[in-house]
Amino acid sequence: MSQNLTNLIADIGNTRSKLALFENDKLIKKEAFPTLEILNLIEFTTNHSIEKSIFSMSGELPDEIRKFVSDTFDPIWLSHTTPLPITIEYDTPQTLGRDRIAAVIGANEKFPENDCLVIDAGTCITYDWITKDGRYKGGNIAPGLKMKLKAMHQFTANLPEAPMHPIRHPIGKSTLEALTNGAVWGTFNEIEGYIDWGNAQFEDLLVVFTGGDSNFFVNNIKREIFADPDLVLVGLNKILNFND
Repeated sequence: MSQNLTNLIADIGNTRSKLALFENDKLIKKEAFPTLEILNLIEFTTNHSIEKSIFSMSGELPDEIRKFVSDTFDPIWLSHTTPLPITIEYDTPQTLGRDRIAAVIGANEKFPENDCLVIDAGTCITYDWITKDGRYKGGNIAPGLKMKLKAMHQFTANLPEAPMHPIRHPIGKSTLEALTNGAVWGTFNEIEGYIDWGNAQFEDLLVVFTGGDSNFFVNNIKREIFADPDLVLVGLNKILNFND
């Protein structure tokens, strides 16, 4: 049984929760849950000696789970007042999504020689900029692909909900193709526009994708880009160690 001192990382989202364990900055275990339960936490940390922990909340935890976490792990509850290893150049840090800030810190940790554009492709797509010297410049938020496809169905009387898949031909030959093309091609052009603008503004720009839909974009955009599904977890672990 392993008894190495371990960091517990929790990223509580609106649709799922991720738990991770780090030893010496190395990710050794991770798991995602549709709904986080006390039993999940107990089983996930069995045979590990948790030294410290951090919980990032985009979604909510029931009171009994929050109390269990506080009593058992005495975590850092990430907020806009938590000390960070980077400089925030954002006018409203209290409104800044925890996952956004963790992702740019993760990018800065993994790619310290580069200015980074971090693209988190999930329900929404976020575009965030961090310089190699650790200055978070801010970023933008746009609807994600599934949100666009769903919105065109929900906010019209007759349009169906189209599937998400790569463009087969630039000109749609059916309504379903037209909807998919409009959402997918529009988002591809949006992403490439951000990359072009960033390359003109920053030296040695690195584009890093994360989030649930990241592989879809990485496999279909003809640019030099990186994908790291664990960027938020790495950033949260960095924040935790910074507050040691």
